Amino acid sequence: MTSTSRKLKAALCGLTLVAAAALPMASTQAQAQVTAAPALSAETVAAAKTVPSLGYSTQTLKTLNIDFQYQQTGYWCGPAATRIALSARISPPSQQQLANELPTTTNGTDWIGQVTRVLNNHLGTGWYETKEMPNDPPTQAQRDLLWRDVVLDIDNNYPIVANIVAPASNHPPGYPNYTIYHYFTVIGYDSSDMTVLIADPAGFAPTATYWLTFNQLATLIPPKGYSA
Repeated sequence: MTSTSRKLKAALCGLTLVAAAALPMASTQAQAQVTAAPALSAETVAAAKTVPSLGYSTQTLKTLNIDFQYQQTGYWCGPAATRIALSARISPPSQQQLANELPTTTNGTDWIGQVTRVLNNHLGTGWYETKEMPNDPPTQAQRDLLWRDVVLDIDNNYPIVANIVAPASNHPPGYPNYTIYHYFTVIGYDSSDMTVLIADPAGFAPTATYWLTFNQLATLIPPKGYSA
C-alpha cells in the first residue's frame, strides 16, 4: 500500500542560532548582531527524534516489540490499534476478526471500553482498565495517572491503546488539516525528555512509529480515554 493510499483510507477514521556578520558602519565603530531564530517547539523536536529498535531499553527509555500493520480500511483504526497492542504478547487475530469483536462499523469503534474488553478477552487477564479523560484540558491528576500508566504498562509489556481527538491546532506528524478521530497505540516511553513512542495505523506520518511529547499525548486524548 502506498503512503498516499494509506492517507486517503485513514482520513475517514479516524535551538538554532544565526550569527550575523559585523555590519560595515559609516563611523569607525562596527556592530555585531546575533539573531535568534524562533525556537523549535517541543513537539517538533520530539517528532524528529530517532526511533530506536523495538524492544530496546535503557535506564530511561523502553520500547516494546510489536507486529505492526496499517489499518486496512478507513474506519478500522480501532481494530488495528488493538491488534498492535495484542501483538506485544500473543500472535494477534486479524483486523477483520477484531472489527467483528469490538464491534466496529463504518462509523468506527464507538468507545474505548470496547477495546479494553477485547484486549482482556484475548489475553485472559484483567490487566487492562478503561481510563476516561473527560476534562479538556486534562487535570493534573489525570496527567499524573496517564504517565504512571504509560510507565507501568510499558515496563510490564502491555502497550496502551488511546482514543484521540486531534484538531487542526494539535496534530501528530503528517495529519491532515482538520479534526481527526482516531485510535493509536503507545509502545514506548523515554523519561529523560518525557516523550512517548506511538505506533500509528493511520499512515499519515512518514513512519509507522514516531515520538510525541507526553504533554501532547495528554492533550490529544480528551474527551475520550485509553485502555491501560
